[in-house]
Amino acid sequence: MQRSISNQKSITPFIYIILFVIYESLSSVYLFLPPLLAVLSVLFIQALKKEDGTEIFMISFCMLVFESQMGYTLFSTIIYFSLIYKFVLPKIEQSISCASCIKISYSILAYIGFFVFSMIMSNIFLLPEPSINYYVIYYIVIEFLIVSIFL
Repeated sequence: MQRSISNQKSITPFIYIILFVIYESLSSVYLFLPPLLAVLSVLFIQALKKEDGTEIFMISFCMLVFESQMGYTLFSTIIYFSLIYKFVLPKIEQSISCASCIKISYSILAYIGFFVFSMIMSNIFLLPEPSINYYVIYYIVIEFLIVSIFL
């Protein structure tokens, strides 16, 4: 397959999306695999900081896959992480100077904050209330390690 000299964008992000869809379907079957919500949130925040439209679109697509697998409301993760990026993260980054503390706050905000956001949305729009289990603590720890090592 030949590529144009003027078009130097890589095709590998699309391979990552396919791998994420496969991984997400496996994580819904095997509970020891975290659903990578915190990783998606960090990638989404980094894409918003870079203002890269294609990367924002691809990560948003992955968030939609996550929502469909977990049974959440459509576009709820995109709205939540956009609000967090705009209003909460500047305050956190301004008050905390420790890089690993900021990354653990990303993981906690991704799971606990999204649960609170879903509870508020369910109360406002009279939707069924979401449930939370103890696997969330495991997911927060595992995804904090992933975010700390790779991102």
